[in-house]
Formats: sequence, C-alpha cells, structure tokens
Amino acid sequence: MDKKQILEYVKKHPSQKVKLAATDVDGVLRGKYISVEKFLGIVESNLGFCDVVFGWDMGDVAYDNTSYTGWHTGYPDAKAKIDLNTFRKIPWENDVPFFLCEFYDVNDKPLYVCPRQLLKQVISEADKAGFTPYFSQEFEWFNFAETPQSLYDKNFNALTPLTPGMFGYSILRSTYRNDFFNSLFDNMKKFDVPLEGLHTETGPGVYEAAIAYSGILEAADRGVLFKTAAKEIAYQHGIIATFMAKVSENLPGCSGHVHQSLWDKKSAKNLFHSDTDKNKMSDLFKSYLAGQLYCLPHILPMVAPTINSYKRLVEGAWAPTTVTWSLDNRTVALRALPGGSKSSRIETRVVGSDTNPYLAMAACLAAGLYGIKKNLKLKQAATLGNGYQDESNGRFPKNLHDATVAMRDSKIANELFGEKFVQHFTQTRDWEWRQYSKAVTDWEKKRYLEII
Repeated sequence: MDKKQILEYVKKHPSQKVKLAATDVDGVLRGKYISVEKFLGIVESNLGFCDVVFGWDMGDVAYDNTSYTGWHTGYPDAKAKIDLNTFRKIPWENDVPFFLCEFYDVNDKPLYVCPRQLLKQVISEADKAGFTPYFSQEFEWFNFAETPQSLYDKNFNALTPLTPGMFGYSILRSTYRNDFFNSLFDNMKKFDVPLEGLHTETGPGVYEAAIAYSGILEAADRGVLFKTAAKEIAYQHGIIATFMAKVSENLPGCSGHVHQSLWDKKSAKNLFHSDTDKNKMSDLFKSYLAGQLYCLPHILPMVAPTINSYKRLVEGAWAPTTVTWSLDNRTVALRALPGGSKSSRIETRVVGSDTNPYLAMAACLAAGLYGIKKNLKLKQAATLGNGYQDESNGRFPKNLHDATVAMRDSKIANELFGEKFVQHFTQTRDWEWRQYSKAVTDWEKKRYLEII
C-alpha cells in the first residue's frame, strides 16, 4: 500500500483505533492504542512518548545509574515518529492497523538510545560503502501450557511444557496442538512476518522458526515483531511462549542465529560469493568474517544481553564458547555457508533468542563492516571438528559483568556505535548485573539453608 491507501484503511477501519509500538533497550515492545483522530493528527509530526521507556528495566524499575533520563530530568516526553513503511494489520485483532515508531531528540536528530535508530546508523555506513545488507534471524523458544497467572502461582517453577521429552524435527509432535502450530505459521504470513520454516526443536515444547530473508531493517523489524506476535498468538491458545536463552540447566538453550550477506547497490549480486576461491568465499566475505572475529568479544552484550544469556553459552549445548569460525560447523561462533551465488552467507551463532534484533543485527553488521574498512585478513584458520576445544583465538566472556566491562572500556565499541550509546547501554547492563548480584536464588537456598 502507498501512503494514501494506508491512511484510507486507517480511517475506515471499524475499530477506529491504531496500535503503535517501539522497542526499549531490551527489545521489549512498548506501545499503546490511539484513536484514529489522534493518529491522523500526528502522522506527519510526532507523538509524545514518556522517555522512561529508556530509563527503566524490563521490570519497570527505574535505573539509578544512567544519564539520558531519570529522576534528575523528570522523565519528559520523547519525540516518537511513526514509520508508515512498517504498516501491518494484526490478524488476531480483527486486522487493526499497526505501526512501529522510532525516537528523535529535541533537534529532530535520531535519538542515540533508540535501538532502531542505532541500526539505521550502521545501515547508512553500509550504504556509503556501496553495500546492501540482507539479513534474517531464526528463533528457538519454549512453549508452556500455562497462563501469566499460573506462572506467578507456581513461582515460575515446575511449569508444564506443551509437549514432553526431546523430539526435534518431529512431524508427529507438530500435529499435537496443531491449531497453535498452524496459527503461528499462517498468522505470521498475514502479519507480514513470513516464515521460511517452522518445526519442533530439541527440548520439551520447543519450536524453531526461520524468518524469510530481507533487507536488514525489514529483517530486524520482523525479528522484533515475531517475538511479540508469537507470545500474543500463544496467549490465545492458553500457552506461554518464552524467548529466555536458557530455561533449564539440563536442556539446550534457545538461539537467535543471525544470517547475513552483503549485496551490491542494486541487490543483484551477492558480494560474499566467489567462483574462483576454493571455498567460494570472496575476499570481502573473508574480511567481513575477520571483522566479526575481532569485534564480537568487544560488543558481546549486544548479542548476549542478559544474565541468563551466558548460561546458554556453555560447552556441548549447541551454543559457542570460543571465538571461532568454520565451514558449516555448528560448534563454532561463526558458521560460514558459502554455498551458491544467491545463498552465500554467514551465520552468527553466538546470538541468543533473548536479544533485541535491532542491536544484534547492528552488532553483526558493524563488526563485519569494520573488517572490510580495516581490510582485515582472515588469518585465523577454520576450526576442524569440535569448536569448544579450539581456544586459539580466545573465549568469550563467561558472564554479563565481564562482557559489559569489556564493552564499556573498548575503543572498538565506541568507534562502532558512539560513546553516548556505549555509555548508556553498558550502564543498563551493569544495572542488570547488580540486580542479579543481590538476588537470593533457589539454588542458594537449596545449597546453604539447611547445611551451612
């Protein structure tokens, strides 16, 4: 639809309301319904949106260590602008019109704390260099036969999985609760978040979805919308969907692998492919790969943003622990898939399902572009066999605190994303670590309460 058609649809929708949303730093969609009249009045200007969405954590507790906003500023409104290009109809809400927003500062410049704006900043660097990035994200997630109330009633313990046992790629299990399975696939297509595939994954009640490849901004929008849409569709079927990285110490975690390639300006040629190289990898591909190998340890919180993220990054659990790459190897951090002229790509496997897609994709693209800009050579040999045993290029930090300190102090991180963003983002991760550090866990009670 063009602008005129979109506005006409909004005006005529029987609900006479519009749903708007934008992500906070954790990738959680924050939004509201507004009337058609309100929408038409702000569509060409901006909406006042309390800037507390960048001043609190995912539990709505205000940060005490950030400078962008806080009690010291009085939490004023930030300028949110609607991106008409994100128009969608929500099929499970009577096709109510939906739009994504992004934030600007008082001078009408992109707001540095806005994740979507950060990604657009990195995209502009790719554009200046003559590249068109194509990306997609795939997600694994657990589904429980629970409700929001039952989660609290059970204190988030002893939850009932949608299906028991380990049964990845099961044709049989996908027919159980087939109403939910098909509703996911069909509604995502109607919601303009098309899936390439959907299947059961290893673990009780675990699904995996691969979102169709697209331009990077659209890919990130789809990633953000997929996570919330999956949760909303699950609600309607009496199911809780979670994208928590590691639900159980005894089960594999949930990945959010990012697939990516660079194309020419006209999107006609995949610049990662080479007919002459023995592995079909262009020099550009190798430099991009080298950039991620070099940069990812400096910006790890952008692809592993929570305390729980690091419980996933353990040996033997289908998630990487070492700074490694290889050809079609699922034990390494960066899985090169040179393939054919259209399919040649890299899969960044360190990314978890708990990520903010805007930040995860910004991290991958910025790191790859750094390698190209600096003309880095892929000197590190491809890992043969078990990537967990290859520590020749180091390991990733083992917890959020160490990863955050590394990013905060990194010249690379500040060069890639700017000092203001790095300062704010690492402060939010430090806050997350402090909340965890003072918590008394079930493990501690079982370990110490009686015996010590």
